[in-house]
Amino acid sequence: MGSIKVKICGITRLQDALDACSMGADILGFNFVPASPRYLNPYTAREIISRLPPFVTTVGLVVNAAEDLVADVIQQTGIDLLQFHGDESEDFCRRFGRPYIKAFRVRPELDIMALAQRYTSARGVLLDAYRPGVPGGTGDVFDWAL
Repeated sequence: MGSIKVKICGITRLQDALDACSMGADILGFNFVPASPRYLNPYTAREIISRLPPFVTTVGLVVNAAEDLVADVIQQTGIDLLQFHGDESEDFCRRFGRPYIKAFRVRPELDIMALAQRYTSARGVLLDAYRPGVPGGTGDVFDWAL
């Protein structure tokens, strides 16, 4: 088994990012979903990312974003990894020349293994709780037996 990595998502302030890193976070997530309360514009994300210590991986989270928005986030921030948290196809996820992870909202009728097989180019999958009308990041816990 590989080592455990800690990802803290929803970073909106430099001090929070630095505190997370000092407490052992390996990966920091930046939310580029305008409707989210944790939305961060790419300019502010770039400012935070430029001040991070070495070896911290940065992740840009998007949900059903337009291709030009994803390209703009990459260009403005230099983000290391993308996290697609919506209904994006594998073809769409691969278009940006960045490694990516694909998030799935777990619920009883979802066949996680079959869905993961549709994203073989992903670096990994992220399992999140399902709450109707909310794309993720709720802090809810799903039934791990699923």
